[in-house]
Amino acid sequence: MQKTTVIETVNPATDEKTADYPLFSDEQVNRVARSANQAFASWRKLSIEERGDYLRKLASALRSKKKAFSRIMTIEMGKPITQSEAEVEKCAWTAEVYADNASSWLAEEIVKTDANLSYVEFDPLGVVLSVMPWNFPFWQALRFAIPTLVAGNTTILRHSNVCPGSALAIEEAFKSAGFPEGVFTTIITDHGAVSKLIQSDHIAGVSLTGSTEAGRAIGEEAARNFKKFVLELGGSDPFMVLEDADVREAARVGAEGRLINSGQSCIASKRFIVVKSVAQEFTEGFVSAFEKKITGDPLDQNTEGGPLVNKQQVSSLDAQVTDAVSRGARVRAGGRPRGGSGAFYEPTVLDSVDLEMKVMREEVFGPVAPIYVASDEAEAIRVANDSEFGLGSSLWTRDLDRAKRIAREIQSGLVFVNAFTKSDPRMPFGGVKRSGIGRELSKYGLKEFVNVKSVSIYGISAESSNNEVHSSIVE
Repeated sequence: MQKTTVIETVNPATDEKTADYPLFSDEQVNRVARSANQAFASWRKLSIEERGDYLRKLASALRSKKKAFSRIMTIEMGKPITQSEAEVEKCAWTAEVYADNASSWLAEEIVKTDANLSYVEFDPLGVVLSVMPWNFPFWQALRFAIPTLVAGNTTILRHSNVCPGSALAIEEAFKSAGFPEGVFTTIITDHGAVSKLIQSDHIAGVSLTGSTEAGRAIGEEAARNFKKFVLELGGSDPFMVLEDADVREAARVGAEGRLINSGQSCIASKRFIVVKSVAQEFTEGFVSAFEKKITGDPLDQNTEGGPLVNKQQVSSLDAQVTDAVSRGARVRAGGRPRGGSGAFYEPTVLDSVDLEMKVMREEVFGPVAPIYVASDEAEAIRVANDSEFGLGSSLWTRDLDRAKRIAREIQSGLVFVNAFTKSDPRMPFGGVKRSGIGRELSKYGLKEFVNVKSVSIYGISAESSNNEVHSSIVE
């Protein structure tokens, strides 16, 4: 079989070919890795504040080309243009959050011991490889890159081959911001090149956002080569509506959260678990909200739902819906692919579902929402936790004490009460079970790719140091 040397991209809204991108040769990849290592030697010596200044310039560069960057994303993977614009803005804001907070989040921690001075410092590891998916082309890549870079590492982005244009546009933003050569670089490769990079001495760690299967492969490769890794994988998030909820608002917000990015989000609520006493009211409002969503040309500012990433994803989604219907589920809205060009699937609501249907057991990556009716709170919690995934979750109740108690019982990395799940650079992001290992964002994500170093000094008075220590005290 002849080896592929070119990646062809297709607009999922029109089925039209958009561009060809040549794959990097092994020598090109090695050259990038060497350059990243050379850049690390000087980048790590900058102060956190100096690296933060670069991030502020990155925020400006992103905003200055927001329209162009958004259009690239939408044409490559079908995201509605207004959501693409919001994604670029969120990346810029995240750069500013880290520029403002990284110094305090990475401050040395003084520990009282028998030494004259003991402290913990956080040193960068080196070159960190990121392997990223197509569904949030800018956000997924930058929510990793921004904290990793401000910590003093350099990074190489190997993006999904669905969105090489977005990958190169991100690199362009870093160049426009004046980052030194080699600090951030994009490569366009096949999967084999990723494995070779992880095996090489150039790479100190790897971060992947993707499927559980991809996470297993990357994690095994990294572990074999003693490389630090972080995995953010799939989700089948529960959306629990209890009898004391604002049911009308829950239905509205639930539909919005399920249909964002045309349903192609790891942290979208995917299993709607509603207690019996409010199930009819919720379902009626939920179906109405689905039926009002405007699906169509993703470049139209009025469009709320675009195509799926490709026809293969449409087929996979339809197979999950067909399985549910064959087992007794009822279609309340949508239920089939839209005819004609483009990879469109109708916004779909299913009720009368049971726990053995694929839509309740698997990750559903598209605008399909099953509603499961639970008898009471206890069953709702049990069903919410009855999943191999544990990424996000949403809980609807008016009782604060109840919300806090149930939040402790939910097996997920994120719990949102009276809102749909979303990421925030000020809060840690990641999952449990098969939804991943490690955290991104906040001070916790910032410390994933650092050497947590203990330093104990004897025989020298701490007061003799000329360096002012910005730190917290740990007893």
